[in-house]
Amino acid sequence: MIALLALEDGRVFSGEAFGASGTTTGEICFNTSMTGYQEILTDPSYRGQIVAMTYPEIGNYGVNDVDVESDMPQVRGFVIEELSPIVSNWRSDSDLDTYLKTRGIQGIQGIDTRALTRHLRTRGAMRACITTETQVEGEAVEMARKANYEGVDFVKEVSTGESFNWDPESKLSGRWIQKLGSEDAEDDSEEQRDIFENLLKPVHSLAAIDFGMKKNILRSLRRNGFDVTVVPCTTSAKEILALGTDGVFLSNGPGDPQALDYARDTVAELVGKKPIFGICLGHQILALALGARTFKLKFGHRGANQPVKDLRTGQVAITSQNHGYAVDPESLPKGVEVTHVNLNDGTCAGLRDNSRKAFSVQYHPEASPGPHDADYFFSEFAKVVAASKAEA
Repeated sequence: MIALLALEDGRVFSGEAFGASGTTTGEICFNTSMTGYQEILTDPSYRGQIVAMTYPEIGNYGVNDVDVESDMPQVRGFVIEELSPIVSNWRSDSDLDTYLKTRGIQGIQGIDTRALTRHLRTRGAMRACITTETQVEGEAVEMARKANYEGVDFVKEVSTGESFNWDPESKLSGRWIQKLGSEDAEDDSEEQRDIFENLLKPVHSLAAIDFGMKKNILRSLRRNGFDVTVVPCTTSAKEILALGTDGVFLSNGPGDPQALDYARDTVAELVGKKPIFGICLGHQILALALGARTFKLKFGHRGANQPVKDLRTGQVAITSQNHGYAVDPESLPKGVEVTHVNLNDGTCAGLRDNSRKAFSVQYHPEASPGPHDADYFFSEFAKVVAASKAEA
């Protein structure tokens, strides 16, 4: 089936549909990761967006129910150069085409994703449309132009509706261990299965504000000794403090941070009262709560190969990122330092307010499938929380 990908500036690509048929619109962006398409599809930070993958072949290892970052695909649409006709992985439960089709997500393949990426890098982020319902390019372009993205509060669409305790039975957060079948095993399927490390008992309690939380963040917090209570994005500071937790975590999430006045005000009330750690959108919300400003990037940072420098140590880490907005470092108040910078464009990738035990990073230390250069931030936060408890 023929499908069109139309951009609001009039550029149109023709390709082949996969996944669901129909029409979808949203802001289009590109991701430079070579693997991890399943995690990308289910990342709530992509709510409202059409994602294009720069790696040429996608779908070769299928999808499974274990590695998802949320319970459903969050993207509006998926753009790739080639859909693998073969799925080859013992952990696969389904092929990508079926997965998207049964969940109502439109995909398009056969697109020159290099040309698309160069276009977006030159012209910047823009609205787009994927459709199988018309082959008239002008109609598809007009549908792209009518898409609503800027200023929309996507966080309320993806946040939990009520508070809950994450992994109370300690069965969801263990680190995955690869176990291969032995040569003399009678039943390889019994040997080839998901194996997870046992977890130690939690030592700290944590309130995690869900702005669009990835599951691997929750897994990482639990592995580092936190008993996590997840709360909705609209939970007040008073309600969070009433939980009596040892710290507060600010999650990733979708959209424009300046549309989230309620989140900014809540975090502003929490700063200085509990140790705070923020990731991605949580980083931006913390900056706004401290009095800084944010701005929209031309085409964002999305991929698993973003170099970040720690200004305190000089060490460089390769990081996974997914954001279209950034913190203006010149707007940070006195006493708040920029701790990390993105080496591609010099933007703020981390900040810290030592006097009030609050810090954040613009990238994803929990990155799954990787890289894992920055996963030490969870243990660092545990140390900050432990020190705060010792002082109390």
